[in-house]
Amino acid sequence: MHVERARPRPHARRNAATVKKRKHYFVTGGAGFVGSNLVERLMKRGGRVTVYDNLSLGRKKHLAPYLTNARFRFIKADLLDFARLKRAMAGADVVFHMAANSDIGYGERYTDWDLKQGTLVTYNVLEAMRLRGVREIVFASSSAIFGETGTKRITENHGPLAPISFYGASKLACEGLITAFCHNYEMQAWMYRFANIVGDNATHGVVYDFATRLRRDPTRLRILGDGKQRKPYLYVKECVDGILFGFDHADERVNVFNLGCPGSTSVNKVASIVTAEMGLRNVKRDYTGGARGWKSDVPQVRFDVSKLATLGWRAELTSDEAVRVAARAIIAALDTKPTTPRRKARRS
Repeated sequence: MHVERARPRPHARRNAATVKKRKHYFVTGGAGFVGSNLVERLMKRGGRVTVYDNLSLGRKKHLAPYLTNARFRFIKADLLDFARLKRAMAGADVVFHMAANSDIGYGERYTDWDLKQGTLVTYNVLEAMRLRGVREIVFASSSAIFGETGTKRITENHGPLAPISFYGASKLACEGLITAFCHNYEMQAWMYRFANIVGDNATHGVVYDFATRLRRDPTRLRILGDGKQRKPYLYVKECVDGILFGFDHADERVNVFNLGCPGSTSVNKVASIVTAEMGLRNVKRDYTGGARGWKSDVPQVRFDVSKLATLGWRAELTSDEAVRVAARAIIAALDTKPTTPRRKARRS
């Protein structure tokens, strides 16, 4: 445990002027799926961006346009390396904490993985912030914290929270740590409970998995579960829009939002969209069976996104449209590289 004392600094609520003056964004997991799309937008805002990523799931090529930019810095390191993290965070104004283990199946097999790469690294981030005097954190949480809610449309105030995956449990623990740090050390937080995010720079997920499977064998498609699982899908560019809109316009000590769209899409519909976008016909579907795709899968998710809409932001794409736009982007990216065997199977 780190016992250094930080110099107290009073919490100041932000206004439009302070947002414009922001200079240095620190992004954990910035080479990953959502993180790299966020970095693109932050670089357009001006100021400096530091990305801290161990590249376990992220890819440095996602950051290629910025690697020679004087306003950009990339650090390959693990968030469990507290001393290096604390050094790297010097001078930051706000932390966008996007890093996490997004391979839920891996967490099932190695039960301490989400504890280490989710909960403990979030503690390290918050402690480094405390010692460096950084007072603002934007956190990528997940709908997985809610657990099984069926077809009920869930609001931010839904309870009790009963996650069924180690990933969801870790995200819930992270939210608790963040609120505690905000209360005790005059910090401010924006926490977003993501729907299923799809789109450019994806490295996993149902749309990506279907496209890669069909690229290897365009005659058959393996589908986990019965295909009737239904969830909201949000295009990653709109995810970033929502993150930054809430960050700029919400000003409570702790701001919590569901980030998604009001509709939903079944896995079978995802399969139909991806198949059509690849120009394939008569694809045989092989179902593994059961109501859920894997043991920790929540088969039905419905989001109430009215809180962020009341503030002034809503997704423009429906869930089905987001899947279609994402499929086009993923297929186009796959078409630019040769087919190679996947090193590790992921869940869909």
